[in-house]
Amino acid sequence: EWYLDCGVLLLALALDLALREPPARLHPVVWIGNAISALDRWLPQSSNRKALASGSFMALCLPLIVGGLAWLVIVGLQEIGPLAYLLGGAILLKTTFAVKGLAQAANATSTAMESEQLDDARDSLQSLVSRDARALAPALVAAAAVESVAENTTDSYIGPWLAFAILGLPGAFAYRAVNTLDSMVGYRGRYEYFGKASAKIDDLVNLVPARISAFLILLAGFAMGLSVKRGWSVMVNARRITASPNAGWTIGAMSGLLGVTLEKPDQYRIGDGNRKPEASHIGLSVRVAYVVAVFGALLGLSILYLRGVLFG
Repeated sequence: EWYLDCGVLLLALALDLALREPPARLHPVVWIGNAISALDRWLPQSSNRKALASGSFMALCLPLIVGGLAWLVIVGLQEIGPLAYLLGGAILLKTTFAVKGLAQAANATSTAMESEQLDDARDSLQSLVSRDARALAPALVAAAAVESVAENTTDSYIGPWLAFAILGLPGAFAYRAVNTLDSMVGYRGRYEYFGKASAKIDDLVNLVPARISAFLILLAGFAMGLSVKRGWSVMVNARRITASPNAGWTIGAMSGLLGVTLEKPDQYRIGDGNRKPEASHIGLSVRVAYVVAVFGALLGLSILYLRGVLFG
């Protein structure tokens, strides 16, 4: 029933805010990562053609397998009863998203910068971004943290919640598998061919969630009294200047709301002409992200209600 799924979403969010992440050995997303690492070792990559074929096979099959396993678990919980589905479903859904975890990672960078521990701030970025932070100037460290908060509103919770609202727990787990594939192999270099399909599928899956996240960022800015007009303007200008077809939307919206320039050296410069970001802007971006989570949860609940009305 739709109202049970509403309960699952709300309880999962409460668990995320109240508890720590489960240990790695018990975390389904860690299991997905281990499966990707194993497939990376086992699948043939001796030529570009083989790497492309193997990577495409993995990118298509693994999310389907993960979603199928989640479906089997859900069927079992439903057989036990509504309470088992509510509790078990919430625990499982909680592992597919992270609201508090994203905030804590960004706040760690902010705290280090405020304490003038720049090396610690750079080190803390490892949990947020993949770029080499060892030589980044303070403004670029702050920019990287703010960019990550903005972009990860999509990957960390809006995307999984939308997938859950539309396709249930199997959808949320399949989404997380797609996102994990992209984060592990979906970039250039050694994974140019093996990770190509993973990167493209992640871009495709996030086309709608990223744009929804960007508009929710602007809505959060409106609720917080920030400059939505400037946020809209920078978002529109930035939406096509990042390598990803999705990242510019959320990064641009956050850049405009905060009135700061967000730069990834040699790749893009968003909000050009605004002031350089500081530690305080990281904290403000986290507060925006929390408000985005509130609106995102309300959106997820609304979709679940409509799904119940339309399909029973």
